[in-house]
Amino acid sequence: MSNIIQLRRLIGVGLLVALPFVAGADIYKYVDKYGRVYLTDRPAHTGYKRLIKTWKGWSEARAGAVDYRTLAVNRERFSKVIELAAKRHKLPTALVHAVITAESAYDPNAMSTAGAVGLMQLMPQTAERYGVKNRNDPTANIAGGTGYLRDLLGMFDNDLVLALAAYNAGENAVLTYGRQIPPYEETQTYVRRVLKYYNDYKKMM
Repeated sequence: MSNIIQLRRLIGVGLLVALPFVAGADIYKYVDKYGRVYLTDRPAHTGYKRLIKTWKGWSEARAGAVDYRTLAVNRERFSKVIELAAKRHKLPTALVHAVITAESAYDPNAMSTAGAVGLMQLMPQTAERYGVKNRNDPTANIAGGTGYLRDLLGMFDNDLVLALAAYNAGENAVLTYGRQIPPYEETQTYVRRVLKYYNDYKKMM
């Protein structure tokens, strides 16, 4: 199956039946006093906690993390660092913003259950590969993440869909499946989300 066909299917058909809004919005969780859990993309009050999308599922943002009310503030806060890193690695600034939005919603302290850390959710091995000693340092994290994304684009002949799939699932997974998007629901949803954010940011920047 060609990447174009895969992409059309990703964009045209929702992959999460229970949470069809995942592709275009962050998810929030609220547990009421009776222990009932509510999930939504439109939190009605501050009792909702944002969930962070990781490559092994959803995990609740730790205390003090950026929430939906301050996302725009933090986007502006890190915009200069993102712009410089994007320019250094010859990446569209809007693309880097899209990846960061999907990975951490601009929370420099975001941590996944799999051990990915920071704005661009670097795993320890990736951080070591790109010389990032402190994954919570926004500048270093973005430098490592953009360097990795640039190398993935080179590895997959500037195929953005495959590069994003590899950023989420690892390059070996994409290679294992014959340079196609791995059949992981999470990876397919991740690619769709980043592309949606990327298109939105291109209109803004």
